[in-house]
This record gives sequence, C-alpha cells and structure tokens, in this order.
Amino acid sequence: MGTQHEPSAGQPPLDAAGSVGAPADLVAIAAAVESRLDRLLAAELDRWSVVSEDVATPLRELRAMVLGGGKRLRPGFVHWGFRAAGGAADDPVAVDAGAAFEMLHTFALVHDDVVDDSARRRGRPTVHVVFGAEHAAAGHRGEQRRFGEGVAVLVGDLAHVYADVLAAGFPPPAVALWNELRVELNIGQYLDLLGTARGDTDLAAAERVVRYKSAKYTIERPLHVGAALAGRLDELAPAFTAYGIPLGEAFQLRDDLLGVFGDPEVTGKPVGDDLREGKPTPLLALAVQRSSSAQRRVLDRIGAADLDDDEVARAQQVMIDTGAVDLVEQRIAAGRDEALTAIAQLDLDAVTRRAFDDLAVYVTARDR
Repeated sequence: MGTQHEPSAGQPPLDAAGSVGAPADLVAIAAAVESRLDRLLAAELDRWSVVSEDVATPLRELRAMVLGGGKRLRPGFVHWGFRAAGGAADDPVAVDAGAAFEMLHTFALVHDDVVDDSARRRGRPTVHVVFGAEHAAAGHRGEQRRFGEGVAVLVGDLAHVYADVLAAGFPPPAVALWNELRVELNIGQYLDLLGTARGDTDLAAAERVVRYKSAKYTIERPLHVGAALAGRLDELAPAFTAYGIPLGEAFQLRDDLLGVFGDPEVTGKPVGDDLREGKPTPLLALAVQRSSSAQRRVLDRIGAADLDDDEVARAQQVMIDTGAVDLVEQRIAAGRDEALTAIAQLDLDAVTRRAFDDLAVYVTARDR
C-alpha cells in the first residue's frame, strides 16, 4: 500500500470513521449545475403542462430525482478537466457538460432501480415504486408493477434525451467521447446484470464490471470530456486516464463497502441490498476466495430472494473475518495513491492541483 494522503489545507479533516466532507469547490460547481438543470426542467414543465397536466407528472418526478441529491462528482471532474486544459472557470460550456452528465446519471439510476427492483434511492421511493403506487391509488386497469416500471423506463429515457440536449453544443472530439462513454456505461450495466444472474464470484469479472460500469464513466471520461471541450484532449488524456481509472475503481470499491455496511440514514438505501441482489463485486469475490467451507455456505446464500436480516449480518461478518473488507480498504488506498502520483506529474497551477487532490480524498473516504 502506498503513502497515505491527508486532505489539503482548507479541507475538513477525516473523522473517526475515515469520512470527509465534500470539497468546497465541488459544492460551488454543484450549485451552478443544479441551477442549469432546474432552468431546463422548469421550462420543460411549463411547456408540456400546456399539453396536459398528466404529462407534467413524470416531468415533476424527473425533476425531483435530478435535484433531490447526489454527489455531483461527474460535473466536478468535467470542471477540473476543463480547467486543467486551460478552460475559463466561468465558461458555461463546462456547466452544460456537467449538467449533461447528471442527466445521463439520472437515466442510468432510474433504469438501474428497475433492473434491481430497488425500493429507495437518495432517501425516497424509487420512480417505479412511486408510479406503481399511483396506479394502485387511482384504481387503474392492468398490472401495477408493469405500469410503474414502464413509466420509470420512460422517465429514464427522458433524462437521456435531455442529457443529449445539454451536450448538443459539444465540439466533435467531445461528441465522440460522449457517444463512447454511453456505450461503455451500457456495456458495464449489462455485465453487472449478467454477473448478478449467474451468481458470479470471479474476481476478474467483478473488476471488469467496476471498470466499465463506474470507473470510466465517473472519473476518467468526465475528465476527458473537460479536456476535449478546451481542445487539449490528446495532450491530457493519458494523464487523466492514469489518474481516473485507479481512482474510479477505488470510488466503486468504496461504493461496494457502503452497499454492504453503510448507514441507511446516510446512504439513503437499505443496508444489505447489494447482498440480496447478489451483486458481483470484488468484495464478494475476495470473501469467496478466502472462505472456509462453513463460511462459503453463508456466502452462497447471497442473492437469494428470501435473504433475511440475520443472514445479511452473517454474510457481513464473513466478509470481515475472511479479511475481504481489509483487502478492499487496501485497494481503495492504493488506487487513491496511484491517482495522486499520476496527477502529480502534470504541470498544474496550485488551485487545480489541490482540487484534484481533494477530490481523490473525498471519493475514497466518503460515507454516502
């Protein structure tokens, strides 16, 4: 494991649990992006409400989903990729790009919740649950579940369209990246779905899901898009990849730990959901590799539809006892340190360098 890095000056220190608050500049970037998203969706609500108040209902749910929380990491990495490439801090193109990533992320989350049959997201009912309940309350014909899931698919599709609207002004190199990252995201989602259905516990397969579903799309590609918007993609892409891939993988590994051990009051999702779904994570793969016969019997129950709270607790304990949790923590630290070493090779101004360092600490030490 590499050298431990502390938060930069001006950043809140790590707490006893190892968590750290969002960097102040990320909060400011998020505010600008949220304002842009709100303006877009408010205008769309006004436009479509004239057609029918019924149409306003899914748009309001989309607006609530988009503006109802989230870390806004992708806009942050777009912004600092753009700044590192010489872009101006107040250029609206970076705000539009950040908003496009947030819309794309919303599309992915809404569809992912349908695929996983998740009941809660960001502390509130998921979109398909909301519309399923509306169907039941109104006494509509047909199957409640199919209606809720059908509307959620359409809400996700709307988010995807609005993401493309926000990306419409990208220069050609950024458009090519935008198209590629959307393909990568869908490939990663498919690999995750397939691994869940198969009950995969292969480490290499789990790492492939991490890279394509999360690492590239969360950090590497937003940085690349930021550089492309400023016309310096070819020059900066190698360094951004060297920073973005290990940090993106560490980000997802932290997500995996939070999915199994996180506080539902903080994460906004029920604890143990990843175990009930049987997600093919490196955490699970490492636990299986290191388990005894008795421990393996506990882990073999992961993914069962009737997995109860006691079994979740036993699976959590096996992951601790096998050393899988410690190994994942070591991988997180190593990925963060690799990213920090890579970005240190770039000639950046002090403000931009600190932003890259602070983001690396934040995404690997967060608690939500």
